[in-house]
Amino acid sequence: MFAFWIAASLLSALVAGLVLHRAAVAARAPEAAEATLPLYRRQLREIDELAERGLLAPSERRSAHAEAARRLLSAADAGGQAWTADPRGRRLALGLAAAAPLLALGLYLLVGAPGYGDQPYARRLAEWRATPPTQLDPTRMAAVLRSVAAEQPGDPEPYRFLAIAEMASGDPAAATRALRRAVSLAPQRADLWEALGEAAVLESEGEVTPYAQAVFQEALKLDPASPTARFHLARGRIEAGETEEGLAEWRALRADLAADDPRRAALDAAIAEAEQGPAPAPAMPDIGAMVEGLAARLATDPDDPEGWVRLVRSYAVLGQDARRDAALASARARYADNPEILSRLAEAARAEPMR
Repeated sequence: MFAFWIAASLLSALVAGLVLHRAAVAARAPEAAEATLPLYRRQLREIDELAERGLLAPSERRSAHAEAARRLLSAADAGGQAWTADPRGRRLALGLAAAAPLLALGLYLLVGAPGYGDQPYARRLAEWRATPPTQLDPTRMAAVLRSVAAEQPGDPEPYRFLAIAEMASGDPAAATRALRRAVSLAPQRADLWEALGEAAVLESEGEVTPYAQAVFQEALKLDPASPTARFHLARGRIEAGETEEGLAEWRALRADLAADDPRRAALDAAIAEAEQGPAPAPAMPDIGAMVEGLAARLATDPDDPEGWVRLVRSYAVLGQDARRDAALASARARYADNPEILSRLAEAARAEPMR
């Protein structure tokens, strides 16, 4: 570390010396003081050209010509005067250039952490992978899942979970890329096509683009009852001006949803808003992102039994068994002495997956 600072000081002094040397050479060149003479002569010629082309009135030509001539004569009378440079000023600049890294080193030793070891990315990644998922923020979770996906390039599941983490960290473009990879590995899975369509909609700031429509069509081919694909395709029709047709599809979707389906309320709100005017209805809430937000909140503020029950039930409804079991284990360990909470957690874990 100290060798680095010594080298930086020497390099700074060397650079400062080169700059000062060039400045001294320029100061000894008297031609530099006469550089304005050609400029004023050119101004006189330009004034005459403008007047000849009729772009300058005679009175304006005379005043401009007189001013340029006055400046030309003043510069000519001044003659070539060499610059002067005080050697003491050069020595001061050289000393300051050499002292700057030393001052920086002193400040680093005073307020920095010179004894703190390096933290290579590979070591941090290994620590994150050894950390329970519920204690990682979405950005670190995405880094872990990227490494897992790289180790299992033929498995679509790491890419699916990576997309969830990327979405939770606010990067829908990265989520779209991950889901494209997942779809290429398992093109027969309707849930991956649905997730890719939703990511494409979020990436386009809520617009159901032609690409998103094509993706949802693929999902619908694999699962004709897909609520997600049906919702967004109908929304795309409403955005395109086919309001009645889109509303009819939404009403048919509502009739097919179970009475306790959490998406039913959002669909009712979308239908009501579309019926009031031609503006596009809002998208259905991203259930996955909501669950990720709940998990992140519990990681920082775990003393919330109701939150743990909701998290376990949400993972169970989403069919994420591994995450459900991990959340259930964490909650049971925290509330081992509370039979009521343990009973509610067990009931939440038995919730049927959403179809």
